[in-house]
Amino acid sequence: MKISNDVELRLWMGKAVAMVSFCLLSLGSQAQEKLAPPMGWMSWNLFGEHINEQLLREMADAMVAGGYRDAGYEYVFIDDCWQGGRDNRNNLIPDPEKFPGGIKELADYVHARGLKLGIYSDAAQLTCAGRTASYGFEEQDARTFASWGIDYLKYDYCNAPSDSAEAHRRYKIMGDALAKSGRRIALGVCEWGQLHPELWAAEAGGMVWRTTYDVRDMWVDKVHQGGMGILDIVNVTAPLYSYARPGHWNDMDMLVVGLEGRGGPSSDLGGKGCSYTEYQSQMSLWCMEASPLAMTHDLRSENEETRRILLNKEMIAINQDALGKAAERKVLTETYQVFVRPLSGGRWAVAILNTGEKPRVIGIDFPSLGIGGRRSVRDVWAHRQIARKTTLWKGKVEAHETKVFVIE
Repeated sequence: MKISNDVELRLWMGKAVAMVSFCLLSLGSQAQEKLAPPMGWMSWNLFGEHINEQLLREMADAMVAGGYRDAGYEYVFIDDCWQGGRDNRNNLIPDPEKFPGGIKELADYVHARGLKLGIYSDAAQLTCAGRTASYGFEEQDARTFASWGIDYLKYDYCNAPSDSAEAHRRYKIMGDALAKSGRRIALGVCEWGQLHPELWAAEAGGMVWRTTYDVRDMWVDKVHQGGMGILDIVNVTAPLYSYARPGHWNDMDMLVVGLEGRGGPSSDLGGKGCSYTEYQSQMSLWCMEASPLAMTHDLRSENEETRRILLNKEMIAINQDALGKAAERKVLTETYQVFVRPLSGGRWAVAILNTGEKPRVIGIDFPSLGIGGRRSVRDVWAHRQIARKTTLWKGKVEAHETKVFVIE
């Protein structure tokens, strides 16, 4: 997907919007209890419509047993296809076969394990999968979600008008409804970036907003049927870095780490799987860009490579850094890219991505990236300090690999 030609104007407008929306949200919104990007596990990429309360309970248990909760992954996100329609008072109800105990009972189970529960709806009458959605019932549905103990709402935009002003209006109605629901429920704006949500999503009450169409389990889109690969999403999102700030984040969609092309929606449209070098790059770049981290693999049967990538505490610390800034892409060539993210405590994170098909030796000097003085360098994936008091780094980067360093 090509990067929009109006990026410069959008970046300029974003600074003004950021200041206004920050003031508005700090006064009235109750959605931002945690200011760092949300982290958790989401049902869609692997399981699609094949979800039920037992599966979600087992994933919650696996998050705790596998150390994910303690590493910062706190949400269990229910995606589409949980709905059973509305009752005779127009209250949303869950599918009785999939959720015989109800969503409230599931939320209690999740909360008892120190986790939070997210749910899904759509700003139209029907969701992407054709299930009952929330348009026209926003306040009623928000009260229902609050009564169930929901902590996060992923709000999609299928079957809705392709007009930016109308999208803004519809999301703000739901954002206001959540704010009045009596419970802190974060709003995830899932409009896919086509209507420039970075300009209005925060004012509408959004904590995060999607920047692209759905991710697929692939490095780059080669079939051109609408799916997005890891590198495609990076290239669309990178110019939007200045919109990210504490409590408001560019959402690069779910992690495909560990899926290995095993089926589900992420295997559609060319999603045949990635190498673990590419999966590691996704984790690296999502953390550098301060994107939400939503795992989607089967936590009950994961391998050690998947765990190594997703449980890298140094990488997670970059994603969750208190300064709340996303990485700026400082270097863009046909074969490699360099990202720089300022961190708290006067530190920096630097990522070097080899987009080429062959290993290459890449050299960078820190002053050219805006990092002055002689610095120490720590390799985040090797978990070791590799240099002290230097102004440069040079080394081999494998094809599709991303090296990440913390400079201090």
